[in-house]
Amino acid sequence: MAIHFISDLHLADDTPALNQLFLDTLAAWRGRIAALYILGDLFEYWVGDDDDSPYLEAPLAAMRAFAADTPLYVMRGNRDFLLGAGFEARSGARLLDDPTLIEAYGRRILLSHGDALCTDDAAYQQFRAMSRNPQWQQAMLAKPLAERHAIARHARAQSEMNKQQTGLTAISDVTETAVRELLAAHDWPTLIHGHTHRPAHHLHDASSRWVIQDWHGDRGGYLRLDEQGIAQLPLS
Repeated sequence: MAIHFISDLHLADDTPALNQLFLDTLAAWRGRIAALYILGDLFEYWVGDDDDSPYLEAPLAAMRAFAADTPLYVMRGNRDFLLGAGFEARSGARLLDDPTLIEAYGRRILLSHGDALCTDDAAYQQFRAMSRNPQWQQAMLAKPLAERHAIARHARAQSEMNKQQTGLTAISDVTETAVRELLAAHDWPTLIHGHTHRPAHHLHDASSRWVIQDWHGDRGGYLRLDEQGIAQLPLS
């Protein structure tokens, strides 16, 4: 059986078609693949493991059912970096550090969300460092749930405005220097990541890098890893 990798689903309360696609995909893959890795931004935002938003009930229940039969791993992204032990309990998934090195089918695979590799975006890297600070996270999680939702909605609106004004700019992509440094530090494995919304296969000296297709509307893609190698495929 194959291992599947997905990323950047951005599930939210106002993406019903996308949410249903996730449910249908889990049902189709449950017990039929060796493992599923979700490499960040499963949710458009995550304000804490105590979030009781009604739309979360279905995907979390589906993940628990899936994990009962098939190993399920989730990596935090730039939108859902507050995922914690409570999420693991609610979803049945196991959280992964970024990066994480695995071995499968005779290959060494390095997994990352990818945002840490966008080093030309100095403003974002400053926010990333701040938002990963345990003290900052504790202060955020201490705020009332309604306030956290308001902060997340404001950040989401600001992000959408920036996208409309600038589109996919160079600074929102990974840098060659950051990629090479990461690969060299792990003895040049194959790198798989998401985040950039630029699905592709890149060569880096003796290694290669796969960028996973993001999900949008009612469409998405995934990477398949098996004895034959790695392939980027659309969801059928």
